[in-house]
Amino acid sequence: MQTVLTIAGFDPSSGAGVTADLMVFAAHSLFGSACITALTVQSALAVRSTHPTPAAVLRATLDCLDQDLPLAGIKIGMLATKDNTLVICDYLEKYQQKHWHSSQGWVPVVLDPVLRSTSGRELLDPAAVPTLRDRLLPQVDWITPNLAELAVLSGIQVATRDDLPRASRALQARTAQSPDGHRLGIFATGGHLDPPDDFLLLPTGEGLWLPGERIVTRSTHGTGCALSSAFLSRLVLGDAPRRAAQAAKLYVAKALQSAVQLGMEHCSMNHLWTLSNP
Repeated sequence: MQTVLTIAGFDPSSGAGVTADLMVFAAHSLFGSACITALTVQSALAVRSTHPTPAAVLRATLDCLDQDLPLAGIKIGMLATKDNTLVICDYLEKYQQKHWHSSQGWVPVVLDPVLRSTSGRELLDPAAVPTLRDRLLPQVDWITPNLAELAVLSGIQVATRDDLPRASRALQARTAQSPDGHRLGIFATGGHLDPPDDFLLLPTGEGLWLPGERIVTRSTHGTGCALSSAFLSRLVLGDAPRRAAQAAKLYVAKALQSAVQLGMEHCSMNHLWTLSNP
């Protein structure tokens, strides 16, 4: 069993954040470890407040895990603050340098750039956005932004289907200016488009549309978290990026279709549907 790490916020309703990520990893037969960047007071209805983890505690947690668990993949979600973002940048740089020449090799890193909750609460300090864009993005392999997140990070308005490839290429070009020639892969989600197709921009520069189907359900809490974690899981299991993205979309679709109404109104998906449908 391979070990993967989620670095994200804690959602007490388990629809999103580290608890949801751990369920996605388990659904893919991966062992999940977690480092919490912030506590949140929330349910599937709304985020009421956020309480960031002190940067020193975040750093100590990552250092502690690094001494024990060899990782096959890293997923990053909610960062909360600029200080936490800088800690994660330092951690990734040291981790990849440490393991680059080992038998373990390069570890894939997928970032879900959680900037704002669906209910409108900011989940990343606006002062941290330049740090995320200029320092963190050159250190990750893939990013899974929604339309609004892609617009903020690329600086290009994203309102239509035609905007998605243009903004994705602009963001990739920006990160490609790093000294090592790093080219970011982008899995941009088009859930608010009609039809809800996603756009996959490979590090090679090849762009692919992934057809989507709108699923009518109220169990939509945490879909972005689940897609990002499922995508990482498939990469760790050996899928090529296009196949990994398609498998992640299928996983989320079935999690939506098999969800059971648990909460008052909006609720969470069935992250563990694979356990009853092997």
